[in-house]
Parts: sequence; structure tokens; C-alpha cells
Amino acid sequence: MPVQYKDYYQTLGVSKTATTKEIKSAYRKLARQWHPDVNPTRKNEAEEKFKEISEAYEVLSDPEKRRMYDTLGNDWQQRAAQQQSQQGAYQYQYGPNSGNSGGAQFDFGDLGDSGFSEFFQTFFGNIGRGAASGATRTRRGQRGSDVESTLELTLREAYTGGKRSITLQTEQICPRCGGTGNEKGKLCHQCHGNGVIAVTKQLEVTIPPGVRDGQRIRLAGQGTPGVNGGANGDLYLVVHIKPDPVFQRKGDDLYVEVPVSIYTLALGGEITVPTMTGKISIKVPPNSPNGRTLRITGKGMPKLNKSGYGDLYVKLIAQMPKTLTDEQRELFRQLAETAKGE
Repeated sequence: MPVQYKDYYQTLGVSKTATTKEIKSAYRKLARQWHPDVNPTRKNEAEEKFKEISEAYEVLSDPEKRRMYDTLGNDWQQRAAQQQSQQGAYQYQYGPNSGNSGGAQFDFGDLGDSGFSEFFQTFFGNIGRGAASGATRTRRGQRGSDVESTLELTLREAYTGGKRSITLQTEQICPRCGGTGNEKGKLCHQCHGNGVIAVTKQLEVTIPPGVRDGQRIRLAGQGTPGVNGGANGDLYLVVHIKPDPVFQRKGDDLYVEVPVSIYTLALGGEITVPTMTGKISIKVPPNSPNGRTLRITGKGMPKLNKSGYGDLYVKLIAQMPKTLTDEQRELFRQLAETAKGE
């Protein structure tokens, strides 16, 4: 009976243009759905379905196997049989015209007791084994995926920078099966065939002084685990700076509104204003209008990865007295009379 072709894309429910991330996501969803442990009433059906899902993921998650699978297509058996070697392995040399592209070859032989289908064994048996020498080539490692997470900071934390401890939900290689998804010929009961497990990690991140909202901080090797010895992905922390009750930030500059009595605005004087390092006194020039903005150099945010600071802009907001005595009202009337001609 001829070996039946298997559509691995259809098995995982993804398109032929699916990304590695989409393939991995589809596999995990189906693996959880069809794991034999969660289907005790139809265990045989679940085991068969889980085997099909795992087989499809084994091929489509590996760039070399996926390329070979896509190259041969539905007529794989006929095209591969034409290149049968003396050892009984099937080889297919591919190219746009002659069938040979730079001498690249795919070898097919006996896979052994893998638990996968006959199609898989014929298609991917002894992949990477040299036909002449019989030497085995190690399967290429896959780098893990990069991960993004949000890092919330106060404006003061963005100002000072420094180290901060964060707790994240992430993944690591399953310690029970070493990432294979199987143990002693059976599905791993710790990772349920995924090869990774969810863990809580506590990491220390260095926040650069002056970091801005939306910027990313990279933690190398803290993404998802690599496969077959591949490097881990990276973790990117996207900075979100919470609104500050006192200051507004624009670039490296800070803005603050300070209430000032009408007497000080008219006559001039000193007022106290807040800064990121404490309160300071500044002079208000006489005859300052309501809404006047004064600039204080070097009292803004640190310039990211540079020396120096931005500026602080202080907006003067006129503050009327809460109560007036009869004498004060009379003085205001007199002042109003003198100002009529202006």
C-alpha cells in the first residue's frame, strides 16, 4: 500500500506562509487540546491526534525540514524515488532547471522507531546523513523568540535610573525531558510535549537615567528558550512612564505650574518652586503677567546617554486672595480708578 502524503500545514491549521511564531502558537493550542492526559475517555484517539500534531510541528518548526518538505511537494514519492541511492536512501537534488542547486542534497532513509508516520520516516529518515560517508550531521539549533513586556516607571524613577527588580512570567526548557517533549518513549508529563514550561523569573534591570516613554530596554538571552542548543531569544522591556501629579515632560524638559499671589506678580519677589531634586527659590520680576513662564536651566530630565540636563519651565498662575477686608477692597477700587486711563 503506497505511503499517503501528509499535509502538515493542514494538520496545524496554518497557511503555507505562516511564521515560526504562528506555527508554534498553533501547535501549543492543539497540543493542549489533544493531550492524552486531558482526554481519558478517548485516549487512543487523542494519542493518535497528538502524534500527528507533534509530527507536523517537528517538520514545520525546523527551517531545514520545512524547506525540504515545501520543495518536494505532493509528488514527493515519485520525485524522490528517481534519486534512490545504493544504500536504499532516497535523495532529491533540487534546482530551478536541472534539479541541482549548488550541490545541495536531501537524504532519506530509515528513521528507526520514532513513533511518527511512515511518511515522516521515508521523507525525513537520516536527514543530513552523507550518502558517501554515512557521517551524521547534527540538527541545526533554532534561536528562541524575542519577547516584549511592559516596564512601568514613575517620572522620578526615569529621572534617577538605577537597578530595579522585576518579576515576569516566562518559559524555560523542561528539566524533565530536556526540551524534547518526550521521556523514555512517552510524552513528557511535566511539559505535556511542549518542551518548555512556564516559570516565574525575577530579573534585575538597569534603568538608564533619562529613559523616555516608549523606549525599549534589552535583556539579552531572557526571551524564550532556543531549540536543539540554539541561543535564547531576548527580552525587550517597553518603558511606560506613568503621569506625574506635579510635572509634565516634553523631551528632556519639565514643565510645572506654580500659584503666585497678585501682589508678587505686580511688585516682584521670591517664590518657592519644586524640582526633581527638591524645592528651590527663584525671583519673580515685577509686573509679571498671569501665565508668564520662567526658564530654569539644568533642572529638567537627564539627557539619555549624554551629559547634562534639560530645563525646567515654571508657569506663574495668578492667585487671588481668598478674602478681602474693607480696607483692601477700598485700595483695589482706588487702584482700579487710577488704571482707567491706561
